[in-house]
Amino acid sequence: MLKASRRNFFAHKGRLALSLIAVVLSVAFVTGTLMFTSTITKTFDRLFATTASDVAVTPKTDKDALPGSPEQTVPAAVLDAVKTLPGVQAAYGDISTERLAVVGADNKAISNATGGPTIASNWYVTPHPAVNLTSGQPPAGAGDVVVDADTAAKKHLAIGSRLRIVTDTQAGSFPVTVSGIATFRTTNPGASLFFFDTETAQTKLLGKPGVFTGVNLDAKPGTADDTLKGEVAAKLGAGYDVKTRAQQEADGRNSVGFIGFMKYVMLGFAGISLLVGAFLIINTFQMLVAQRTRELGLLRALGASRGQINRSVRFEALLLGVIGATLGIASGAGLAYGLIALMNNVGLNLDTSDMEITVPAVGAGYAVGVLVTLLAAWIPARRAGRITPMAALRDAGTPGDRRASRIRNLIGLLVLAGGAAALVGGAAAGANGGGAALLGLGVLISLVGAILLGPLLAGVVIRVLGAWLPAVFGSIGTMAQRNALRNPRRTGATAAALMIGLSLVSGMAVVGSSLVTSATSEMDKTVGADYILTANGGLEITQEALAKARATPGLEHVTENRFLNATVSGGTGDGKMAFSASSPTMVQDFNVRTTAGSLNDVFTKGGIALPEAEAKSRHMVVGSVATVDFHGGTKPVQLPVLAILRDDTVFNHGDGYVSLDTLGKTVPADRLPAVDLVFAKADKGQQDQAYQALKSSMEPFPQITVKSQTDYKKLIHDQVSSVLNMVYGLLGLAIVVAILGVVNTLALSVVERTREIGLTRAIGMSRRKTRRMIRLESVVIALFGATLGVGLGLAWGVTAQKVLSGVGISTLAIPVGTIVAVFVGAAVVGLLAALMPAFRASRMNVLRAIAADG
Repeated sequence: MLKASRRNFFAHKGRLALSLIAVVLSVAFVTGTLMFTSTITKTFDRLFATTASDVAVTPKTDKDALPGSPEQTVPAAVLDAVKTLPGVQAAYGDISTERLAVVGADNKAISNATGGPTIASNWYVTPHPAVNLTSGQPPAGAGDVVVDADTAAKKHLAIGSRLRIVTDTQAGSFPVTVSGIATFRTTNPGASLFFFDTETAQTKLLGKPGVFTGVNLDAKPGTADDTLKGEVAAKLGAGYDVKTRAQQEADGRNSVGFIGFMKYVMLGFAGISLLVGAFLIINTFQMLVAQRTRELGLLRALGASRGQINRSVRFEALLLGVIGATLGIASGAGLAYGLIALMNNVGLNLDTSDMEITVPAVGAGYAVGVLVTLLAAWIPARRAGRITPMAALRDAGTPGDRRASRIRNLIGLLVLAGGAAALVGGAAAGANGGGAALLGLGVLISLVGAILLGPLLAGVVIRVLGAWLPAVFGSIGTMAQRNALRNPRRTGATAAALMIGLSLVSGMAVVGSSLVTSATSEMDKTVGADYILTANGGLEITQEALAKARATPGLEHVTENRFLNATVSGGTGDGKMAFSASSPTMVQDFNVRTTAGSLNDVFTKGGIALPEAEAKSRHMVVGSVATVDFHGGTKPVQLPVLAILRDDTVFNHGDGYVSLDTLGKTVPADRLPAVDLVFAKADKGQQDQAYQALKSSMEPFPQITVKSQTDYKKLIHDQVSSVLNMVYGLLGLAIVVAILGVVNTLALSVVERTREIGLTRAIGMSRRKTRRMIRLESVVIALFGATLGVGLGLAWGVTAQKVLSGVGISTLAIPVGTIVAVFVGAAVVGLLAALMPAFRASRMNVLRAIAADG
């Protein structure tokens, strides 16, 4: 039996080729993802290990600090205090900040295409530098800067190039000249580095002489890092964070958490492709078992037991899994190389020499490829083992199929009903009532229900979808429709593979379309400002830029906005929450809806506004008095609650409001948070002129971006579209595997119907009509899969929108264009999938086909 199985496997290589491709693609996605993320992790680990000192001293982390807060520093006295400790070999004052913008000769900010950080540091000699100076001279004064070689190459900088540095300190902006170019000792992960002399970094980047952002210490030989850490902590007390090399490396790994996120997202899509591939493998083996009924019956008649037949099919699956996994691992290495090249093209520099085919990746590849294939072949193998010799020799079907189908349909109806109930419950519960958990449960259960009901739905839906075929194509259309209905279980499994990918595409499209529509609708209803100004590079909008904006002709008013945290006590609770502190004209720029009170009172009477959820959790109403301790304030103050904000808002969702005047009474001017946003409204009829004038006013500040409402709507649309395109691209693999399933089903179906096709050709059907019949059958199957996928996707998307309505996605939008594209794409997929099987069917030798066994 073992020899027979092996010979049978290699004798029918064509039958299994497409299933092999499915295994290869699925394994390649898994192993490629593991190798790629391993390479990224290795790159960053090597960078952190190379640059970390034995012990580092940094300021205590301010958990209340928001983006734009002043840079936290340590005084130079800390460096003086620790350099004399017994275990210290050397000590260095370190400066590192992202609070700057570097402007080129074209007055445009030099930035990374991938949004990688622009980091300014002070240049000092250390045994473990991040870079080595490879040309030019180190910075010797305020007019010098050293640039990393990767940034210099990408931005066409050379020694002598003139740049302008923009900061939000009193220094404002100042010119520099590139004095040297430095090369990373390890792979540059994508940052742009600019090095200044220490005095310039202190006075112009940090705005304070005699301070550092940290102190790095090298231990004397024989002194353990933990020992030195203990010495430093005892000397400095509890006011600083003191970390060993190992702790610094761990913090570095945690700071690039996107690696783990990317890994699990990609593995999630790999899981989807595995699920789709499993359907293809199940379908393939079921059809192979059906086609080999007579052969298996003869083996049973010759003495083969049920167990031997079962093991024979499983052995073929094992061979398929091992070969597919081996090829998939090799393909995964190629995929990882491709992903590395892609990352290098968009700015994240990775070295392909760092990539290695790791044992975990190989183990995962074989585990996935072999186990999935064996599990997928389990049902067909059991069915093969149940064939009796006499039933097989009579070409009878497997007993119990009809009863099993009824049981399957009943279970499928119950499961689908349970999934629908979970989706309805999730939509009713919303985000705050466990709706997200019910949504996830509903998606999973409804998907399983649809898969189980696939054969039953095939009989109903295909009759509807194919009703037009006889009218348009006559007898050819009738035969195509009946061929698609001939084996509902096979058709259902084929369509299920396509359904999974298309349902996720449709569901994501509904959520994305609803998000864009809700955001733009919310902007139309609530945003009265014509323009919004934001600062890039971690910078704030300076008072100089604010004054320029106020002086711009054609503007009715300009509103400044600052974000900060505060501890709010009162009612029945207390805790931290975020506040938006603004000018009184904020009420003209934002139509912030309230459930009680008026936002205008907050700016005229001196109180606060609370979000509805916060007010409910604290049992506070308009008129309640809250004790508010603003971050940076001199003391807590008691303020009345003058408005309760509705929760169904997109902008500043969950934030409270306070006026700048009220904030200024408790927070000193030098401790006020940065100006994060500026809103501006044009004089009536002056929108276009004021827009151009405002952009001209901001030209001296390249770190500031001016956007109109139209610009912001386009930005939202582009950001959502980019995410959806990435998701569609990843789902594309599952859809490709599903297309292979359609091809496989048709190809094996043609083999199964060899005699039938030969007879139809003998009584007059032309080759052209034969090809048309196969193509129409394929189109109907693909459209059936699209119908199920779109139906499920719409149900998921609508439920997701209801769940997310409480956090701003308040408007349901069905992307009709995407839905139509899915159906058109499915029809095209059906046509393409049928090309090879249709050609093979039309080229059959008629006499040989008639003489075939089955």
